Amino acid sequence: MVSRETLLEKYFQEKGSEITRYAQMLGTLGIERGLIGPKEGERIWDRHIANCIPVTTLIPQGASVVDIGSGAGLPGIVIALARPDTHVTLVEPLQRRVDFLNEVVTELNLSDQITVIRGKAETTRGSFDVVTSRAVAPLPKLLPMVRHLIKSGGSLLAIKGESAQAEIDATPLNKQKALLHEIQLPIADFDLARVIEVQKA
Repeated sequence: MVSRETLLEKYFQEKGSEITRYAQMLGTLGIERGLIGPKEGERIWDRHIANCIPVTTLIPQGASVVDIGSGAGLPGIVIALARPDTHVTLVEPLQRRVDFLNEVVTELNLSDQITVIRGKAETTRGSFDVVTSRAVAPLPKLLPMVRHLIKSGGSLLAIKGESAQAEIDATPLNKQKALLHEIQLPIADFDLARVIEVQKA
């Protein structure tokens, strides 16, 4: 079990009270509204928050980030709280999830750092340093959905599981470069994390 205290000390030094409150909201409102499973309440820190931390270590200083299919705010809100130097746009098509995201932004006083948009990746407009996703789609489908949102020189950072390399192998990259980051955080009981990075030339 990944300890909450370890995560707070290492990754949320400036926003410890905010990430704690967010975890509480996930474990109450998030479950009540069906945004996360009813059995996930005891695993908010190790299954959800810890799972999002590796991607925060790959984002450049001061980057603009758009999180596609943000759901309950994973990884977008975790990114914002671990990396106060970033500006994060959360894109989510379902209104009940958008309502929750807006409540979190208000509750945690994050309106200067986070923008919430109701919509799909394909119809969202903008240009960002980093596009993030978690459990949205396999890379061959995901990359065409988000390519228009990535600035020249920017990248897609997709949180993936054990199939990460197979997804890269199945994706037409069209001169883009794909890297597989395997990240072991210095935390006890933390499973190896995999993040696919696709760099836009």
